[in-house]
Amino acid sequence: MDCSKQLRNPQAEEQQIHQWQTKSELSAYSVHDQSRRSANYKPNIWKYDFLESLNSKFDGECYLIQMQKLIKDVKKLFVECKESDVIAKLELIDSIRKVGLNNHFEQEIKAALDAIASAELKNNSNPCISSEGDLYAAALFFKILRQQGYQVSQDIFGRFLDEMGALKKSTSGNVKGMIELLEASNLAFEGEDILEKAQAFLIATLRDTNTMWDEIDSSISKHVTCSLELSSQRRVQWFNVKWHIKAYEQNRTNQPYMTTLLELAKLNFNVVQATLQKDLREASKWWYNLGLTKNLDFARDRMVECFMCAVGLAFETDHKSFRKWLTKVINLILIIDDVYDVYGSLEELKHFTRAVERWDVMETEQLPECMKICFQVLYNTTYEIAYEIEEENGWNQVLPHLCKVWADFCKALLVEAEWYNEAYTPSFEEYVSNGYISSSASLIFTHAFFATKHEEGVDDSLHMNEDLVYNISVILRLLNDLGTSAAEQERGDAASSILCYMREMNVSEEIARKNIKSMIDYAWKKINENCLTRNPKISSSYINITTNIARVGHILYQDGDGFGDQEQGTRALIQSLLVEPLS
Repeated sequence: MDCSKQLRNPQAEEQQIHQWQTKSELSAYSVHDQSRRSANYKPNIWKYDFLESLNSKFDGECYLIQMQKLIKDVKKLFVECKESDVIAKLELIDSIRKVGLNNHFEQEIKAALDAIASAELKNNSNPCISSEGDLYAAALFFKILRQQGYQVSQDIFGRFLDEMGALKKSTSGNVKGMIELLEASNLAFEGEDILEKAQAFLIATLRDTNTMWDEIDSSISKHVTCSLELSSQRRVQWFNVKWHIKAYEQNRTNQPYMTTLLELAKLNFNVVQATLQKDLREASKWWYNLGLTKNLDFARDRMVECFMCAVGLAFETDHKSFRKWLTKVINLILIIDDVYDVYGSLEELKHFTRAVERWDVMETEQLPECMKICFQVLYNTTYEIAYEIEEENGWNQVLPHLCKVWADFCKALLVEAEWYNEAYTPSFEEYVSNGYISSSASLIFTHAFFATKHEEGVDDSLHMNEDLVYNISVILRLLNDLGTSAAEQERGDAASSILCYMREMNVSEEIARKNIKSMIDYAWKKINENCLTRNPKISSSYINITTNIARVGHILYQDGDGFGDQEQGTRALIQSLLVEPLS
């Protein structure tokens, strides 16, 4: 693979793409008269003219000035909070995080938590963990300190639970505390049995509690439903901001500071949305001008969903270039995945894989014109991204790393194509050892790594994060299978992890799905260990971006195939996130 060439200005490549497209249009009949599979994906629902029309009044200097004033007002709240009122300070930090404002108050949050953690270590007199403290206070304390990477022990919950992990009678009626403990339990590391037992008990108990509509407040009931559906640790924080803002507005027992905080949160959401709309319009123009949908009509046309995924990784306004690059990468992942899953013959896929491995356009000479175009777009776009990353972030030799992960991805897809053609069902272990690469998480991770700035060296950092990337990749692979296996089985695709597990273990689909969900839970514990223990060499922002790869997977596949079925999948989220402002 020759990726050592000097990077060229990406504009020089555009003419060649148009030449390929013209050839493809001329030979369209010769391509389509062959017998090809079809996934029967529905047409894209997000029209170009609609995306071009998106415009927000919050894209103005006056709103930024208003935001800065409100940020100063909220900063005063940290000073006004009494040093002894630990719970009030923790609730303020929790609220800031839930409404999507923590990036504006990183210094204040760190100073407050440093003081809280220091006091706890010095004299063990913290009211959240003292014998007088209640379950809610202890769980809130644990959750927030662990989220921020502080050392905190599960042992603080010992006095609330019996040996079986059930809550003692004295605390069993504290629904608010139970919700916090459930959220805290999803931050557990491997081997933290107290949290594991507590989680099993809480899930069963809260499901029962949530049916007692007359006995608990409706706002608490909504929080119970939300936590049981998917914990906050596994949710993309920005995707849930609107929900939390509306929940706080409906809750009449809010702290006095919530009026100011919510005013800032709503303005911040609208200002961020205005930036995202501009980014989306640019992405839409790129996709429209590329013209791939005319030539690759077998593939998913899902640019807006790809952009949504990029937003899920990094929503902040200063990550504009990051979103642009990752939107392109995720788009190409979908297209190439469909080339392997749906369109290409095995012989064609071998040629395509060899072209990617060698990074050589000449290797595509024997391929159908649409596959030539696909490779040319991959080739040019990767050069373009590497060139822009080196210009903006100061990295050197980005291209060889990007070439390698694309080659690894295509080789993994080729293995799955070979399994399909041979009607071969691999062992579960064999499937996962290939599937964690075909999940595309490591490909996304590598692009995300170079799309952000770091102090540490490339090789050290990539090696340091191998275990984290593996567990994120496994989660993405298994979530994908849980959400898409029914549709894939219907059209006769290669075996998924569910089918491999069923055949190897001789169990029903229900049991296979249950055990695969347990594997996802285990992988999350490993991720927690990697991400929630402080490493001064890696920024918390970058760790959050990386972990968001798994979180986006949960959003995409919790109700089925978020890419394949737009109506049932992500439409409502995209409408809320990118179209509708908060009033």
